Amino acid sequence: MQAFQLFLTILGMVLLSLFAIYAFAPRRLYSFLRNTLRRKGKLAEKSITVGNLVWPYLEGGPAEGEPLVLLHGFGGDKDNWAMYAPEMVGKYRLIAPDLPGFGDNIRDIGHDYDMATQATRVRDFLDAMGIEKCHLGGNSMGGFVALRFALDYPERLLSLTLFNNAGVVGAEESELQKQALTGKNPLEIHSADDVKRMMAFVAHKPMKIPGQFRKIFYEDFAAHRDLLDKIFWNLVEDGTEKPLNDQLDKVKAPTLIIWGRHDQLIDVSCVKVLEDGIPNAESVIFEDVGHVPMIENPKATAARHREFLAKY
Repeated sequence: MQAFQLFLTILGMVLLSLFAIYAFAPRRLYSFLRNTLRRKGKLAEKSITVGNLVWPYLEGGPAEGEPLVLLHGFGGDKDNWAMYAPEMVGKYRLIAPDLPGFGDNIRDIGHDYDMATQATRVRDFLDAMGIEKCHLGGNSMGGFVALRFALDYPERLLSLTLFNNAGVVGAEESELQKQALTGKNPLEIHSADDVKRMMAFVAHKPMKIPGQFRKIFYEDFAAHRDLLDKIFWNLVEDGTEKPLNDQLDKVKAPTLIIWGRHDQLIDVSCVKVLEDGIPNAESVIFEDVGHVPMIENPKATAARHREFLAKY
């Protein structure tokens, strides 16, 4: 009985401490949870100097494994792949960098962030890492960069995987396209409470985010609002005025297209455009999934991804 009472006392103290940290130092708790996800994915945070930029990245898996480089989307960072990593690091050397403009990479509004420039920077990153060829994947904006990379540097790829990628125009307009045509950025966050709207826009069944964590997301967005606005409209311009539809037949890498049926940012009709344009491309569309399949349904997404990679 005394042992049980001691257990309850200790448990109460732990819970009280967690509540105090959540209430008064939420970033500490947020960092703890983020690092817990990294450990589960066997990921280590590293950095490398690329030209005049320092690139932070996460890396996991066997050092001798084939490199699998994954690029995050707009507003994201390297940790977008932390939930996905446990499914992939058994065989592959997974590398997830912060792209310039995001995360802990350079966030200077004076730099260029168009997709061709970003693709060149990814090439430079691979050079600095000593990676001659890799499996490359990207979500949303990161998928646009990956597709641009496949066109500009085909000799560097073992395969290409596109997760709800930007960069092509489908038969149907997405909700994001409709709002962007009116000059509105639906990914802009106007308050901590507005984080809930934005998350519901991105994910079909979004996770509930505690209020203190929503404040962190909003504070981080607000700190870089002008830069993110610049990158968003660069992305819209590249994707709508200079889409890659007519260049898809030049993609030489074996390609897997992964999509969520309920994507409001980039319509699922883009899958047919990619399938018809890229020679011998494969595709899978997940039901009840929105714009970020590697987060919304990591196990099923990774299973299909592994099946594809095993061929190459």
